Parts: sequence; C-alpha cells; structure tokens
Amino acid sequence: MRAWLVAAPLLGAAWATPTMAAAPAMAADCSGLQGAQGHGVVVTAATAITPTPGQPFQPDTPGGYKAVAVQVPLCRVEGTIEGNIGFELWLPLPAAWNHRLLGAGVGGDAGVFNYTDLGRRVTEGFAAVTTDSGHKLTNKRWMADPKARKDYEHRATHLATLAAKALVTRFYARPADHAYFLGCSGGGRQGLKELELYPQDYDGIVAGAPGPYMPLISVRMMYFSLLQKQNPAGALSDADWSLYEKATFDACDGKDGVKDGVVENPLTCSFKPATLLCKPGQSDNCLTPPKLSMLTAIIGPMPDEHGKPMDKGLLPGVRTRPGPPSPLLREMWADGVYNNPDWDEASFQRTADLAKANTAMPQLRADSTTIAPFIAHGGKAIIYQGWQDPSVIAGPTIDFYRKLGVAQGGARKLAEAVRLMMVPGMYHCQGGPGADQFGGSKQVNAPGDASHDILWSVIDWVEQKRPPEALTATKLLQGKPVFTRLICSFPDSAQYDGKGDASKASSYTCRRDPVLAAR
Repeated sequence: MRAWLVAAPLLGAAWATPTMAAAPAMAADCSGLQGAQGHGVVVTAATAITPTPGQPFQPDTPGGYKAVAVQVPLCRVEGTIEGNIGFELWLPLPAAWNHRLLGAGVGGDAGVFNYTDLGRRVTEGFAAVTTDSGHKLTNKRWMADPKARKDYEHRATHLATLAAKALVTRFYARPADHAYFLGCSGGGRQGLKELELYPQDYDGIVAGAPGPYMPLISVRMMYFSLLQKQNPAGALSDADWSLYEKATFDACDGKDGVKDGVVENPLTCSFKPATLLCKPGQSDNCLTPPKLSMLTAIIGPMPDEHGKPMDKGLLPGVRTRPGPPSPLLREMWADGVYNNPDWDEASFQRTADLAKANTAMPQLRADSTTIAPFIAHGGKAIIYQGWQDPSVIAGPTIDFYRKLGVAQGGARKLAEAVRLMMVPGMYHCQGGPGADQFGGSKQVNAPGDASHDILWSVIDWVEQKRPPEALTATKLLQGKPVFTRLICSFPDSAQYDGKGDASKASSYTCRRDPVLAAR
C-alpha cells in the first residue's frame, strides 16, 4: 500500500522538504498586491503567512469546506470583484511554486471559500484561487438579486480566474504555465461552465458530479419531496431507503465477480421492489403498501402534469434524500423565480416552474455540447460521477456525455479531449460503500501521482499527452486504507481477474463494458 495514503494527505497533504522541516521558511512580502487592480478587482488584504510546527495556517470558513492544516509559508490574498464577488488566492513561495494555477470550485448554494482544496494543493506548490460565487452564506435571500444569480451561474468563477492570473503574474513576475480547475457538485457544474463558456480560462478541468441539467434534477427533488410531505403515510425514511438500497445490491452483488457490497455497474442490476412489501403481521425490514407505492413512483421516471416522462428515473438501488425539500430548493423558486419569501410551495408545478427557473437562471444548466473552442485550445477534461449519488443522480451525467460524443463526431473523437469516469459505490462526491478517495475535490490527494490523483491525471494528460485510462481509488476507514479499486474511463468497467486479492486494484483490469458501450 502506498505510504501517501496514510501519511501526508491525511495531515493536509504536507510533503515537507528537509529544509522546511529544519527551519520554516518565511513567506515572501506580498503587501504590494493590496489595493485596486483594475476591472473591478480590489485586493483588500495581502498577508504573508509563516506557519510554525506548532501553529499551522488553518483559517475558518462556514459550510463544508473545512481548512486542512497548512504547514508551508504562503501569501494569502483576499479580495472582491465588482463589490459582491469575494475571492481568495493562496500563493506559495516563488521557490516552491510549481508554475501552475488551480481554481477550486464550491458546491451547493456557495457563499463560502473552498479552503479544503486550497490547503491541500498550495502545499503541493499550486497557486490556488476560490470564490464565494458572488454572495455570502449569511445572505439568505441572495437569489432575489439578479446580479448575484448571474455571478453564481457562471461569472464569478470566470472573473476570479482572470483576477488570479493577473495577480499570479504580478507576484511571480511571470504567468502560470498552465491553469487547472477542480470541483465537485456545484463546483463540478462550475467546471463545465468554464469549459463551455470560457474555453481559454483553463487547460485542464476536473468536474465531479456536475449535474449538467441541474434545474430538471431540482424539479425532481422538489416534486417528490412535496409528494411525500403531502402523503405522510408514504413518506420514506432514511431506514426505508437503506432497506431498498441494501436489498437491491444484495441481489446484484457478485455479478461483477466479487461479492463485496459494491456493484460495478448498476445498469446490469434488476430488482423488484415489490419483494419488500410487508407480509401479514410483518412490521420490520419491509415497506407498507403506501411506502412501496411511493418508492415505485420515485425510482421511476418523473411524469409531467399530463403523465409524460420528464426524465428517466433513478438507477437501480440509488437512494434519495429523505425529508422535506431542502432550503436551497425553496430558495431557488421563492427567491430566484418568484422573488417572494412567502411563496407557497404547495403551488409548485413541474413543467411551468422548470420553465420559469430556466428563464430566471438560463445559465444554471451546464449541458451545452458546443465545446469545440475548448478542444481547439488544447483543453482536456475529466468528468467523474458516483454511480450511487443520491443528490446529483448519475443517469443525466451519462446521458450528457453521450450527447457530447455525438456533437464531437463520435465517442472516440470525444475521448481525445473529454473523459467520463464512473465511480462504483460512491455517493455524492465521496462516501458510500465503494472506494471514494482519488484526489477529487475535498478528497485525499496523492501529490504528483497521476495514477491515484485525478487532478494530476488531467495534468499528465495536458502536459505529457497521456490520456487517463484508469485511476486507483482507495476506501479509507478511520483514516486507514481498507481496499483499492480501479476507476475506468467510460465505457470501460473494472473486471476482476478471478485469482488475485480482491481487495487490491491490481487484481482488476479495465475492459469495455458491453452494457455501457451498447446504449
């Protein structure tokens, strides 16, 4: 097992040199960066940070992007763009800079900075930038502001990238050789928007769980959450979803040659939920008739008001978020569409409100197939997606990738610039029963290792012309590696060789999956 899995990344991806360990270097003076930069960019603070062994740099931020402990000296640049777009740029010492810029995306409703990826990657030598997407998490009605919506859709990431490139050039007296982007969920969607709208911004993009047509997925979430709220007898609890998930994969586990609780390709799985119906006198480990009816409705295609399918439904065994609609969903329509904090969610209409969301936020969807300028620029992109993602479901990501292939003249042609990597057993960006650590956003990183770190894989593709055929992902339990698996480039799947240690990726090979290739 590789030492990095247990050591450096779990401590903030620190890979100290002997000189750093002996005597911490002092951060370069960067106060000269402070002030107005032009184009609406203002650096409000430029601070030299010199961590000590007993006092690492670890700033606080709300939301889910907790900072890792940074042990290397850096220049912390804080600023705004056009008044409302916040950004941070962390610059390593000139001698430690790897001559690359990294953009780190943020998910959900944003409003925070991605200190997790900044901390991990600045230690590797990246100059790294992140933006709050044009609002603060404390601003609860930001979607009512048209400018904030547009910045959230696409402008903030682009403008922060331009500002970072200019500041990098000033600080190091030379531009970055290459620029890369890493994000998942909303951050993955930001990566797709960069690829589609701003093809010159980044040479390589890693976009995880991007939800290409997020408004439609949001309609699905809203509709079925309301349906359960209106029919409490059929409302599914987390335990109900766990029962369905376990039963489905118990029935299909082993089809890939290994019975390990992970299904390599859920599309090969068939399971009849009706077998979960409670028998007379049974009350545990089963579903009542109203709950079974609700489950059947949710996993099937979502109908519009006339019964016509609006999507393809869920993949076998995929669970969803139980409970009432999430606050972000309500904000999307109450503030973004209707600008009415008292909006009655009971008035929600699938078809009409999808159309209104697309009008209010036309760039929220990231499913454009016009990516020829990015390819012509020499750009490379890797999209990754958990098969069992309960939030940004996998089916639409696969469908989008297929459409990209058609638009580029075929799957082989597309694979020269854009690849999709499906992750068996992974939930939203990480988590789930499968191996879920491979250098994605907020994940454990493997500095410089293109075979274990998806960011370095795209770097290797851009700079060394080596396309990513497979990655090795690791499952960690309490910080220790449990097993590894191969993640393959679509439409390949990992196949067990039938004789090696089933817990090691070396016992698997990536081969063309006839189910994925045929569709």
